[in-house]
Amino acid sequence: MRRPFNRWRSRARALGESWRVQRDQWGVERDIERVAGSGEPLLLGPWTGEVGYEVLYWLPFLRWLVAAYRVDAQQVVAVSRGGAAPWYAGIAGAYVDVFDLVAPDAFARRSRALASQTGTSKQQAMSPLDDELVAAAAARLGYRPRVVHPSLMFRLFRAFWSGHASMSFLERHTRYARVVAPAVPTTGLPREYVAVKFYTARSLPADPPTRAAVRSMVMGVAARTPVVLLDPAVRVDEHEDFDLADIPNTTSAQPLMTPATNLAVQTALIAGARAFVGTCGSVAWLAPMLGIDTVAVLADAAFLHAHLHVGRRAFHRMPGAGAFSPCDLGAVTRLGLTVGS
Repeated sequence: MRRPFNRWRSRARALGESWRVQRDQWGVERDIERVAGSGEPLLLGPWTGEVGYEVLYWLPFLRWLVAAYRVDAQQVVAVSRGGAAPWYAGIAGAYVDVFDLVAPDAFARRSRALASQTGTSKQQAMSPLDDELVAAAAARLGYRPRVVHPSLMFRLFRAFWSGHASMSFLERHTRYARVVAPAVPTTGLPREYVAVKFYTARSLPADPPTRAAVRSMVMGVAARTPVVLLDPAVRVDEHEDFDLADIPNTTSAQPLMTPATNLAVQTALIAGARAFVGTCGSVAWLAPMLGIDTVAVLADAAFLHAHLHVGRRAFHRMPGAGAFSPCDLGAVTRLGLTVGS
């Protein structure tokens, strides 16, 4: 009797979990419909979190939302930071930059404090900083729009990231499309180059073997073609850049950036590159959307399985996308091998 009872109990738990997930999905979809279907002006954001989630999930989610609810883009304003306005073309008719509302240093300090307090940089609920940014944006606009906050997207896709919803569920709520890069000055940069952005992450730790492999990879690329390093002009999270500036035939793009323009400049430089090579995350998800072939480097896929699946499938199916090629250094370093040209 014990085995049938255990099987029944296990199935009951699975059914209960499935019902809870389905109920949560219905709840967030009602919340999305209540806001997006209101016919009132919308504020999308403010987005203050990781670039990777913004590019791979938030932008495609917003494209689906404005299409599904037939929202007039001229009634929509997007709020993000660092000159990300080009990413929202076709989604929002207006853009407000967070760094026009709060100083970059103050924003970075408050973002780090909030992440330390909540244990995450993901906007799973409205924070006091979000409330202040919405109020400041509304004052600048001269009216108070309805807010489509990133927490709606995080709540909706939570079931997918946890394995309780399928890829088809994600695809029903996203639309992937090409991003058009802005024109920015590129004085002092080579005419042809490979764009490179390496930073430490849980998927690419700062241990000596990984650092050596990354350095060898960039040296190999730089031996064949000039390299432009996309060093950021502002740092708001715990990630640390790999030190690559002393490698011959490399040029830092940092002098071209300010905190208010750093994402716009990076977007333009990736779009003008022969290829992109860098940490799997952040702008590595953006590069294929700009039509640029991408090598996304990782050493531990444990934190990336769902994202890699999404990226491979989305970029394979997206018209005009660049090739997306993940490169796992884990096998190389575990075997004691080296990477070179």
